[in-house]
Amino acid sequence: MILGMTTATFTLVHVILSLIGILSGFVVVFGLLQGKRLNGLTVLFLTTTALTSVTGFAFPNSHITPGIILGILSLVVLAVAIAARYIFHLTGAWLRVYVIGTVLALYFNVFVLIAQCFQKIPALKALAPTGTEPPFLIAQLIVMALFIALGVLAGKRAR
Repeated sequence: MILGMTTATFTLVHVILSLIGILSGFVVVFGLLQGKRLNGLTVLFLTTTALTSVTGFAFPNSHITPGIILGILSLVVLAVAIAARYIFHLTGAWLRVYVIGTVLALYFNVFVLIAQCFQKIPALKALAPTGTEPPFLIAQLIVMALFIALGVLAGKRAR
């Protein structure tokens, strides 16, 4: 039991939060590319992405995992992005800080999604059983390159 739920139910809640965060995050980032703020979806993205990281800490672990480290980094990035948006109101350099934080938080979620796909989908697991093989690394490098490009474009176009 985790927070009063079976592990399966808790995992489902965690995955649903993550998927909502990823989907809403892509909409928010594409809004940034068009110079739109999308206030409601931004709140949804920031909230579900933060909850994804927080719920990730509740899974039983006997040691610090890469997922825990990524969750901590994600929460730090989200805290800065939230401050840039809601405390500093995207003035001056805070707009770029927000854009970078938003894209980075989304990237962290997608990174974990890809890692989970390689762990849980049999065909992908066969290609990279330990997650250190070339297919996994190539997939992650391609996604990283796409997010860097997306972040650069969003930084240039955001208003």
